[in-house]
Amino acid sequence: MSLRVIAGSARSRKLKAVPSNSTRPIMDRVKEALFSIIGAQIRNAAFLDLFAGTGSVGIEALSRGASHALFVETDRAATHTIRENLRHTKLADKALVIRRSAFSILDSAPDRHYDFIFVAPPQYRGMWLKTLRALDNNRAWHDAGCLIIVQIDPKEHEPALAFTRLRLVDQRVYGRTMLQFWRFADL
Repeated sequence: MSLRVIAGSARSRKLKAVPSNSTRPIMDRVKEALFSIIGAQIRNAAFLDLFAGTGSVGIEALSRGASHALFVETDRAATHTIRENLRHTKLADKALVIRRSAFSILDSAPDRHYDFIFVAPPQYRGMWLKTLRALDNNRAWHDAGCLIIVQIDPKEHEPALAFTRLRLVDQRVYGRTMLQFWRFADL
């Protein structure tokens, strides 16, 4: 699969893949649909890319005008790839790459307000649910202006989820990829 930036300042730049099969890059048509849904809201936004993999989604956000992106990834090869991709796209000055567990980040207070949180963990391990529960349970993350986007395989979907503060506001399926959009409510 060829990875590239679809639009914005780094349009058509190719991105390197992580030299292992530990990541599952988002397909271009799903990434394009995602950013079509987000639209102009991405301009000047702060973007948190959890389980960042190649960094493709956060880099797309920066290319389209996000002011800052934090990439969180545990895999050493992946963090190296993200840094290379940021240098290649000339977007490194707007980004920070951290080699840490997403859950250790979510256990503490956020370092800033994030307009978007993108969650695309390894499949079939329930990590997307654990991530949503961590966000729901840590009041420091509760921000009505934040949109949480979850990328999963539709087979992982659990229709009757209940959270204290998180509400599912939209859900789309593109082949073997489901995007869910969550917001904090009742703040």
